[in-house]
Amino acid sequence: MVLLFFWILAIRTPFGFSDPLYGVRLVGGQNRCEGRVELWKDGQWGTVCDDHWKKETAAMVCRELQCGPVMKTPVGRLYSPKAEKDQHIWNLICQGTEQTLAECEEDVVDCDNHEEDAGAVCEVPLHLEGTRLVDGPGPCTGRVEVKYAGEWGTVCNEGWNLRDAKVLCRELGCGRPLLTKRSCERDQQGRGEIWLSQVECQGSEASLRDCPAAPVGENNCTHDDDAWVQCEELFALRLVDGGDKCSGRVEVFHKGFWGSVCNDGWGEKEDQVVCQEMKCGKALSQKPRTRKRFGLGKGPIWLDDVRCKGKETSLEQCRHRLWGHHDCTHREDVSVVCFG
Repeated sequence: MVLLFFWILAIRTPFGFSDPLYGVRLVGGQNRCEGRVELWKDGQWGTVCDDHWKKETAAMVCRELQCGPVMKTPVGRLYSPKAEKDQHIWNLICQGTEQTLAECEEDVVDCDNHEEDAGAVCEVPLHLEGTRLVDGPGPCTGRVEVKYAGEWGTVCNEGWNLRDAKVLCRELGCGRPLLTKRSCERDQQGRGEIWLSQVECQGSEASLRDCPAAPVGENNCTHDDDAWVQCEELFALRLVDGGDKCSGRVEVFHKGFWGSVCNDGWGEKEDQVVCQEMKCGKALSQKPRTRKRFGLGKGPIWLDDVRCKGKETSLEQCRHRLWGHHDCTHREDVSVVCFG
């Protein structure tokens, strides 16, 4: 019988609250993150008196509802006309150490009417399904796009800055932002929806969805205003023109371009690090003068005088000259053959 009682009570309690004896909601606003504060306690919904209402308490309600930070703490008549006349009024005193509104103590003094009801306006979190950079030379450079309601759309440059780019680069697993352009070239512009504008990140957010922004789809932008970002690339390595991924000319990705590696000082230890990073087994022993060639590169020569100890898990960990500093030609491009 006890279990049946709690099951029935849980059904009567609004969906989303794990505790059937407690809940909180915002009523009368334009969305679930705005409105009159109501507390489910002792089997009934009641409003909250504004006598002890403060921003810290409203922020706690915003967190409980999984909304964004508190923006306003309206009190009085803004949302109260829709409250039932006989609805209970909770007069709560919160100390600031509570985790939920229900943990706050009740004042012995009652509130007279619903004209003293407390309210809260929280930021509405973005329900983005994905973020990406497209039409650039790599995954860390391109036009900013977000996925919403199953469709990819662009981000308007209105309000867009390096703090926003910092959050996006981190979310995509790229390095720090190197450039953010306020408009794309004609051939780099998007064609679909323009989902976001007025994005205002602080720079510490884990995702673009955690940043305040104008309501999705509400803007006066055109695709001339599409935002473009270049993030620092993470290290990438490949073997090309060898017929498979385990043999070929060594190329590394840097600043949006693939480039070759000069063979100055290159030997078996460097071969082995490359094969290990490519998950291609052991390296085929090759003498410098008889090393197999796989054509000449056409892009930049990024690395020279590479020196590995042989225990590195990536070529990035080996010593080398500064990126792009060399005294080589593409006739000195190094190649590697692994047993695969």
